[in-house]
Amino acid sequence: MVSTVSTPDIAQENLSPSPDHTQLPETDGTFVKNFQEHPQSILLTDSIGPVLRQLYPDGDYCIGQDCGIYWRQDNPPERGATAPDWFLVPEVPALLDGVTRRSYVFWRELMAPLIVLEFVSGDGHEERDKTPQQGKFWIYERIIRPPFYGIYEVKKASVEVYELVHGHYQPLSANQRGHYSIAPLNVELGIWRGAYQNLELPWLRWWDHEGNLILSGEERAEQEHQRAEQEHQRAEQEHQRAEQERQRAEQEHQQAEQERQRAEQERQRAERLAALLREHGIDPDSPSTTP
Repeated sequence: MVSTVSTPDIAQENLSPSPDHTQLPETDGTFVKNFQEHPQSILLTDSIGPVLRQLYPDGDYCIGQDCGIYWRQDNPPERGATAPDWFLVPEVPALLDGVTRRSYVFWRELMAPLIVLEFVSGDGHEERDKTPQQGKFWIYERIIRPPFYGIYEVKKASVEVYELVHGHYQPLSANQRGHYSIAPLNVELGIWRGAYQNLELPWLRWWDHEGNLILSGEERAEQEHQRAEQEHQRAEQEHQRAEQERQRAEQEHQQAEQERQRAEQERQRAERLAALLREHGIDPDSPSTTP
């Protein structure tokens, strides 16, 4: 198992015949292998959250990140555990009796993870080891039996995915987008090249079944910010257009007023001229009268 948190040793004689997660060690004292693994797990968990909340609205699922899966009772207990870098177990309560899991005790919960992911930090031998009773591949395929097992190699910018078919893992073929379909979740798994938490790397990520990248919370917030900014700019442009229209209408009103004033001035001039003509005995309304 992998963890940076240490816990006191638990003596085998103090364990119950079928110990639960509160009695079993949650670490073997080793460190996370590199600076990429922790943000990689966070990215997977953060982005898949909305999908899981839609699939399991009652919240009955749990996600493990560098957490132990106890698959066999052994002495010491850690020998009977493996610690995937990331895994999802559906249809189990998020908490056990209101307590956060220290580990996932397979022999008690009897619900296999839907998918297990391993992040290769060495040459990949450990993740592909089929040695009976100890190799990770063998343990996942023969004992824990998650329907999907993925091996992600950041150095090679690749992921290989296996699907459990008739009790044995078969390599899953990538689709035309280079992604692997995880049908029960209605998502795809693949490699995305970009920056996350200040690291420019080929990250393992989720897409929806139409090939749209499933965003992280930070990306969703940034997208919403950009949408709000675009809406603000659109509203500002609309305001400017309305102001321009108001000014145009005001100009037209002023022009009409000027025309009205000119017409009024012309009428008054005509009346003064007519009055002057009458003073001289000339009928201004006579057709023979020249203005």
